[in-house]
Amino acid sequence: MTVLILGGTGEARALARSLHEGGVEVISSLAGRVADPRLPVGQVRIGGFGGIGPMRDWLRGNGIRVVVDATHPFAATITAHAVTACAAADIPLLRLRRPAWAPGPEDGWQRVPTLAEAARILGDGAPRRVLLTTGRQDVGEFAGVESAWFLIRVVDPPNAALPPHHEILRSRGPYHLEAERELLRENRIDTLVTKDSGGELTRPKLDAARELGVQVIMVDRPAEPAGLRTVDAVTDAHTWVIQQLS
Repeated sequence: MTVLILGGTGEARALARSLHEGGVEVISSLAGRVADPRLPVGQVRIGGFGGIGPMRDWLRGNGIRVVVDATHPFAATITAHAVTACAAADIPLLRLRRPAWAPGPEDGWQRVPTLAEAARILGDGAPRRVLLTTGRQDVGEFAGVESAWFLIRVVDPPNAALPPHHEILRSRGPYHLEAERELLRENRIDTLVTKDSGGELTRPKLDAARELGVQVIMVDRPAEPAGLRTVDAVTDAHTWVIQQLS
């Protein structure tokens, strides 16, 4: 009767806690990309599966009855692998995906399909002072932008090439509006580049940007596999799991 939860997101941890408190055996699988992750309750495995075939075999070998993919909205590879591996192992799969952010009438957002397009926009325009919050693995996309200065906010140090003009700010959310407002002011930020991760933990940067007239370059989420069963609330995911185990 074991449930596998993919992801180290806040939603994944909340679901693990909810199921654990209800007496359900849970294994949480984290990618291992953060050096000191916040661990959920219950059993935890850290690291990738090594592809679709090994993932299918792991599911079968560990008696997994249900899988919930609660990974980050930009973790497209593991989501695609989970769909194929669960289908091959005949195991029900649910996607727990936090709602995307939506701009208000006063938000100055420019949506782009990729990080590369965000970098192109920065490189083609006038010099900017940029708060970059796309994650340490994506910093390399901006390494060739010479006209902008970047304040690169990351949890762990970047592991990619860096733009020539930058400062690293190591920080972990949740963030608060007053502090985000001050960060933008102190660093004279005129452009925020971020991915449409959704959720409330990092939303204050968008609110502060709106208040201060900072342009937002928002990178859209990657497409997900067609036909994927999806919910956007932890309570709905909990209910679905219990139904599958009944």
